[in-house]
Amino acid sequence: MHKLFKTLIVALLLTFPLSLNVKAEDIMEINNLVENAKELDRQEVTVQGEAIGERMDRGDFSWVNINDGTNAIGIWLNKSEAIKILNYGNYKYKGDMVKITGIFYRACREHGGEADLHAGSIKILEEGHPVKEHISSVKIITAVILSSFALLFLIYFFKQLILKSK
Repeated sequence: MHKLFKTLIVALLLTFPLSLNVKAEDIMEINNLVENAKELDRQEVTVQGEAIGERMDRGDFSWVNINDGTNAIGIWLNKSEAIKILNYGNYKYKGDMVKITGIFYRACREHGGEADLHAGSIKILEEGHPVKEHISSVKIITAVILSSFALLFLIYFFKQLILKSK
């Protein structure tokens, strides 16, 4: 059993570096980039996620943040490409889903040592749209009941204050 365990560990250790050899067309989770930043530094990768926040223009270039559900990362790209993204996610809006291929930098010297992705290509996979906010009836009823109690306590304490001042 001990020998089987050792063999399994050695096999896993030998195959782990192979799992980091990714092709640019393979979509990589952003969290995987973060966790394996040293091994993936300066490699071409493809990420996919929702454009969030807003576009931040810097001359002929722009910053766009994307989130794939595992993490978020800043994307540095030509402004002419960035304007293709029309919708950015926030609490009331679902942003455009984008697929971006570019060079990953774990500590980009050009951008203050932060991890980022310098985009080479961008593809809009799905347009964003408004998100209807649904507030459950339980939350509405709870808010009404608690507000009523607060109002009753306020009336009670004001009556007590008026009675004490007489």
